[in-house]
Amino acid sequence: AADGRPLPGCMGIHHDGFASEMRELVQAVHQAGGALCLQLSHGGGQARSALCGGQPLAPSAVQVKQYPEHPREMTREDIERTVAAFASAARRARDYGFDAVQLLAGHGYLINQFLSPHTNRRQDEYGGDLEGRSRFLREVLSEVKNAVGADFPVLVKLNGSDNLEGGLGIDEAVMVARWLDSAGVAAIEVSGGTPASGARSPVRPASESGGEIAYNAVYSRVIKQQVQCPVMVVGGVRSHHVASGLLRTGQADYISISRPLVREPDLPKIWEKGGGSEKSTCISCNGCFKTALKGAFSCVVPA
Repeated sequence: AADGRPLPGCMGIHHDGFASEMRELVQAVHQAGGALCLQLSHGGGQARSALCGGQPLAPSAVQVKQYPEHPREMTREDIERTVAAFASAARRARDYGFDAVQLLAGHGYLINQFLSPHTNRRQDEYGGDLEGRSRFLREVLSEVKNAVGADFPVLVKLNGSDNLEGGLGIDEAVMVARWLDSAGVAAIEVSGGTPASGARSPVRPASESGGEIAYNAVYSRVIKQQVQCPVMVVGGVRSHHVASGLLRTGQADYISISRPLVREPDLPKIWEKGGGSEKSTCISCNGCFKTALKGAFSCVVPA
């Protein structure tokens, strides 16, 4: 929905005005032999009024560090409208030719805000214990699956931990993952952190030694033991050696990579040809995110 826009330059699929551009993107990826999954998200309390057209919405009207402004607590009508918006967006993605959709239930965005006791202080059926706090995610997933049909993959990106005092932790994340698995998600991508998590945020810079961290594998290995669906892990993986090691030791079924691909889009092909010694030259400085805010997503480190 338009009221969930967190940052300038974000892609939108909340109406059909972007249909031609979306179809052009899908066609380009398919012609190159790739598949394309669209991530569906709502900023919730991490949105900004200047971008979303009004006071940001959140599960509860609390002022926490991860929110840039004081949000308004969502009414049940707001919740119903937002659940429907997720479903409509997923239907558009299917109609435009995307191969899958992913619900962002991590990184402090709206679904994660409902899951986390740090941001969800509601006293109704959408708050309280984990059953209540997970209700919004369960309703979104159910409506999305109804909208796209049983043969269209729906993935979920889930925080293994908010890395935040009073936030969602691994024990509750495992319970959510088990429910997602039983609900038929195509895969669970494990991440962690929020903008308020300091050094344990979702986009951490490289360690001082320059070594790799694979910092969310500690959560993915636990979740993988509890579910049957494929488990993906993201964060701090910059070499073929580390990626293959995570797979070989059963800590994940698939590896997700983001920032290294901004610098080297062909990195997977390089690894495929070069074996296990190839390492990305990305230093995870996060400079690419700053360029994204200015409308041009690119690496800032000289080649």
